[in-house]
Amino acid sequence: MNGAIPREHEAYRLLGEPKFGGILVVSDHASNRVPGDIDLGIAPDLLGQHIAVDIGVGAIGEIMARHAGIAAYQGNISRLVCDFNREEHQPAIIPLASDGHAISGNALDHAGHEGRLARFFRPYHAALAGLLDAVPPALILSLHSFTPRLATSDEPRPWHVGILYNEDDRAARIAIPVLEAEGLVVGDQQPYSGRLLNATMNRHAEADGRPYLGVEIRQDLITDPAGHAQWAQRLIRICNKVALTLG
Repeated sequence: MNGAIPREHEAYRLLGEPKFGGILVVSDHASNRVPGDIDLGIAPDLLGQHIAVDIGVGAIGEIMARHAGIAAYQGNISRLVCDFNREEHQPAIIPLASDGHAISGNALDHAGHEGRLARFFRPYHAALAGLLDAVPPALILSLHSFTPRLATSDEPRPWHVGILYNEDDRAARIAIPVLEAEGLVVGDQQPYSGRLLNATMNRHAEADGRPYLGVEIRQDLITDPAGHAQWAQRLIRICNKVALTLG
C-alpha cells in the first residue's frame, strides 16, 4: 500500500494501515480546516459548528485506526470549502448557505467553482477509489454525525445513532439489531434517508458492490474524549461483527 497514495494531502488524510479484508472508515466531513487562501466570509465561530464539520468523527476515526486491520480515510477540509458527499454537478457541493447561514465567500464564478473541484473534490475521490482498488476492505464504515436539532427547526432528533443506506442494506440489517441490543435509540434511515444523500457510498461502494455501513452518531454523544473512545470501541465491535457475518 505504501506509495499508492500520499498519506496526507490538502483534500484528505489516511490514518492507520489499510488491510486487504479489513475495515476502512471513511469520513467526508472530518475536518473544519479552511486553507489560508480561501475566505468563506463567515464568522470564525461557525467553523466549530456542524455546518463546517461532523463533530467527533475525526477523533473516532483516529482511535479506530490504531487497531490492526482498520484504517481511516478522512476529508481534510471543511465541508463549507467543498462537500465531498455530493455529486459533482450539485450546486451544494460548494454551498452558498448552510442551516440558515450565508456563505458569501462561495459566490464563485465558473473558473472559481471549477478550481475548487479540481483542487479538492476530484483528488479526494480519485485517491479513495485508488485505495479501495489497491487494498479492498471487507467493510467500509461511512461515518458522520448529526445535530440534536437543526438551527432552522424546532423538531428534536431523538436517535442516538442513525443507519443510512441506498439500495444495499446488507450491513444495515445486521447492525441495527446489534445497536438496539445495546439500549440505543436507532434510526433506520434517520435523521434523513440514505436514498437521498449517499453520494460517496453510491460512488465507491454501491456502484461496485462493496459492503458498507452508513453510520450517523448524534454529536452531543461524541463531543469529548470519553465519548470518542466509547463510540470507537462500539464501532470496532459492530464493524467486525458485520464484516464476519457478511463474509
